[in-house]
Amino acid sequence: MGIKPNYIKSIGTGLLEKHGNYFSNEFDENKQAVSNLTTIESKCVRNRVAGYITRKVNTRRRR
Repeated sequence: MGIKPNYIKSIGTGLLEKHGNYFSNEFDENKQAVSNLTTIESKCVRNRVAGYITRKVNTRRRR
């Protein structure tokens, strides 16, 4: 998908810092958690944030 916009990264990192235990390595679970924790109305933005969080969680677990 390429480089993510700054607003996707800032929302994703903020959610990971505040609610890191809600997220897993599954995209669908993260999508549901993002919709529960935020008021993002755009489905596209919600999915991109969930994808960013999923990617970050997966890279943390590989280390």
